[in-house]
Amino acid sequence: MRALISVTDKSGLVAFAQGLAALGVEILSTGGSAAVLRQAGLDVIEVSAHTGFPEILDGRVKTLVPQIHGGILARRDQPAHVAQLAAHGIAPIDIVAVNLYPFEATVAGGAGWDLCIENIDIGGPALIRAAAKNHDFVSVLTDPAQYGPVLEELRAHGQTTPALRRSLAAAAYARTAAYDAAIAAWFAAAAGEDLPERLAVSGARLQTLRYGENPHQRAALYRNGDRAGVAQARQVQGRELSYNNINDTDAAFECVAEFDAPAIVIVKHANPCGVAMAADLAAAWEAALRCDPVSAFGGIIAANRTLDEAAAERIAGMFTEVIIAPEATEAARAVLARKKNLRLLLTGALPDPAAQGTTLRSVAGGLLVQSRDAGRITRADLRVVTRRAPSEAELADLLFAFAVCKHVKSNAIVYAKNAATMGIGAGQMSRVDSARIAAWKSEAAARAAGEERPLAHGSVVASDAFFPFADGLEAAVAAGATAVIQPGGSMRDAEVIAAADAAGLAMVMTGMRHFRH
Repeated sequence: MRALISVTDKSGLVAFAQGLAALGVEILSTGGSAAVLRQAGLDVIEVSAHTGFPEILDGRVKTLVPQIHGGILARRDQPAHVAQLAAHGIAPIDIVAVNLYPFEATVAGGAGWDLCIENIDIGGPALIRAAAKNHDFVSVLTDPAQYGPVLEELRAHGQTTPALRRSLAAAAYARTAAYDAAIAAWFAAAAGEDLPERLAVSGARLQTLRYGENPHQRAALYRNGDRAGVAQARQVQGRELSYNNINDTDAAFECVAEFDAPAIVIVKHANPCGVAMAADLAAAWEAALRCDPVSAFGGIIAANRTLDEAAAERIAGMFTEVIIAPEATEAARAVLARKKNLRLLLTGALPDPAAQGTTLRSVAGGLLVQSRDAGRITRADLRVVTRRAPSEAELADLLFAFAVCKHVKSNAIVYAKNAATMGIGAGQMSRVDSARIAAWKSEAAARAAGEERPLAHGSVVASDAFFPFADGLEAAVAAGATAVIQPGGSMRDAEVIAAADAAGLAMVMTGMRHFRH
């Protein structure tokens, strides 16, 4: 039996090769792998010695020869194949252990064009694909985690089983597909093509989930990038995350990253039910919770700062599913450790809300792809359209409310005051219904706090898209709003502006819509 070993990732390599050698397997290897094995005292045959052909072109060509690929691809049950191997002096190869040049890591490290090109592996994928194709006779290993199972079967049976070889082949093709997808994406990005003619998507499975959105659905979490967030997070404590936990946590973390000051976002069923900025996270939590304390029960909490003990104490006072933050102090972790089922996720960083990228959604028979909603509105983007201009305090709250609106399912209406949400209306088919629901939420929150006036009284209001009629604005006026921010662009903008003027409201238009479906 003969094995070809050519790996970039040397972890577990020596133990694997020692196991093969103990079973009498002859080992062929290339440069770096051969050197490591020889240093460990193993007998290794250099591929160039085996083939009689030297490595050329700075190592670009070393295994792309008939002596290697013939030995891998020959069918042992075909007499003609066996005869041709003998006629050409080609020895069969039964095990191929290959992992690829670190192209993805090279790109992620910010390397220049030439270095990235040199880290596009050619011989490796060719070996992997050849061995996977001939899996009836050849075992192909593309991950050090596969070394143990292969050795176990070799020790038990003298060869690997067909079932294992087929499983290894499936993993091999998935690896080369992911590798090619990364290269294709890099070339597309270099050419400025965010929507290429052919879309290559890949991901590495992080975990299989207990079930999906509902118990009768299957689900798993995959990682396919380095954007800070739930897929990159380190889970410090708590039960396994569910599909819905992950979806809601992602929504919360993307929203909290919008804000520069200490902020807390509380999410329930993918919608924010409380958002606030304050001098510290503890104060931000209290302000965010005030918006909708009923919905916040069992919610997802996101912070945009290191979670401290004071904030952890307050959050721990309510049943919470998940907390996600860039980091947490040891004292905060100790507080949360008392809540054994609470999941604490630490990411090390915040996602950049202005970063470019794409989002994908499956549709029947295809994928719907768009660029991320990386749009952000500043004061310079606002256009005052009413007789009264907003005050400085109103301007700050308008920008805050519009940033929250971006993360609320459409149709979205957000009331805000003093950098905190006062009522949120989400996901309604009618914008006026969203405005009324948000107002009703503010009334319910006020009652829960023992306050006489709805929280929305004296607030500003944000709409993720234009008001098609004045009735939505009139609902905001009835709720007590004093200023409005909206994209504009309706055929009835003049009618809506007139209604704002009649009510004494200030209105600004952004020219940017934030639908979220």
